[in-house]
Amino acid sequence: METDILPWTEKYRPKKLDEVAGQKEIVESLRAFVKAKNMPSMLFAGPPGVGKTTCSLALARELYGEEIAGNFLELNASDERGIDVVRGRIKDFARSVSLGEAPFKLIFLDEGDALTADAQQALRRTMESNSSVTRFIISANYSSRIIEPIQSRCAVFRFMPLNDKDMRKTLEHVAKMEKLKIDDKALDAIFYVSEGDMRRALNVMQGCAMHASHITEELVHKISSRAMPKEVKDMLHLAIDGKFQSARENLDKLIITYGLSGEDIIYQVYREIGKMEIPEKQRMRLIEIVGEYNFRLIQGANERIQLEALLAQFATAKG
Repeated sequence: METDILPWTEKYRPKKLDEVAGQKEIVESLRAFVKAKNMPSMLFAGPPGVGKTTCSLALARELYGEEIAGNFLELNASDERGIDVVRGRIKDFARSVSLGEAPFKLIFLDEGDALTADAQQALRRTMESNSSVTRFIISANYSSRIIEPIQSRCAVFRFMPLNDKDMRKTLEHVAKMEKLKIDDKALDAIFYVSEGDMRRALNVMQGCAMHASHITEELVHKISSRAMPKEVKDMLHLAIDGKFQSARENLDKLIITYGLSGEDIIYQVYREIGKMEIPEKQRMRLIEIVGEYNFRLIQGANERIQLEALLAQFATAKG
């Protein structure tokens, strides 16, 4: 069957607003728009995988039902980001009259912050001149990259990373449908590596399911190429206690076992520092050191040398 070859992010994408995980206040507003058959143009801003595209598609389905094809246009602005697309496809679709019960058509621009400045200016004019027959939904990871004239023409909805409770409900449903066994520690590991991104969580879960029907904490970290938090924490404690050689051996294990890049390791180190039971002054000093070595890696310095130097610095960062 076709659904059997779909990635789980599409196979289990909510079809209705009531099925969307989290974003309760936003979903309630969208439901009200559907009921009124009226809505403003909207800007959906927030990190990846938190429901911006899902809410847009669900809203369109509930507005238009079977007439969605002629009334809804979905474009990915990162692929079609030039002014010609705005002047061509978007303008032609926007000026035509709606055929359904809703008195307007709907254009969804995914990753709108990828539009060039000229394209955004052209889009602003199109939004203005066709406001009576067309509404726009623009999704963006960074609302600051959308020009102010467009922002002022939109109701802005800010999507937040999903909390563990909302993600757990969806992941347990998927596990049940796919006949998988997943324990609480494995779910916690998925929450840890996905950081509120449902798309990433489902991709990790599907990757684990390719290897075993029983998903464990160790498998999650292996599939996601993330070290287990305990291993990172152990390495940090060894470094802080001045046991440099042992900390260095733990670093070898992280690099070889998980294949982590320098930036991946530094990011996990940063996350674990916030959870360590150490004096606040020492925590501040450690984060300052992490920031310095992260900058060096971004500038192209040798990863191995910088990571070992980071561990050596930690030994001197007393509270």
